[in-house]
Order: sequence, then structure tokens, then C-alpha cells
Amino acid sequence: MAKGKGVRVRVMLECTGCAQKDFNLKKASPGISRYITQKNRHKTPSRLELKKFCRYCNKHTIHGEIKK
Repeated sequence: MAKGKGVRVRVMLECTGCAQKDFNLKKASPGISRYITQKNRHKTPSRLELKKFCRYCNKHTIHGEIKK
């Protein structure tokens, strides 16, 4: 029996600093920091933004939700 859609969904967070640097410089960067987490789709219907550590920027930056 298949389960219905749950309230909690998995989302992917991407560093906004790395994505912006890579777009402006148009050359290969060492990488883009990404995290996977969960959110409650009923309580937070908007896109999630958290401050996480980016190992490529070597500092805490804002990581925003992206589509999978």
C-alpha cells in the first residue's frame, strides 16, 4: 500500500554567495556548497533561507532553497 504525501518534504539549500560569484566571474569555481534538510510544507510554504557554513567561501553565508 502506497503512502500519501506527507507534511514534511526534503529541500535542498544552496549557497547564494557561491552561486553569485560563479555567475559574475564566468569561470570554474571550486564548487557550490549545498545542504539537504526538511521543512513542514504547511507551516513554511515560502522558500526557506538559513545561515549555514560554506566551505568554499570559508564563512557563514545565506543558503536558499532551490528546486531539485
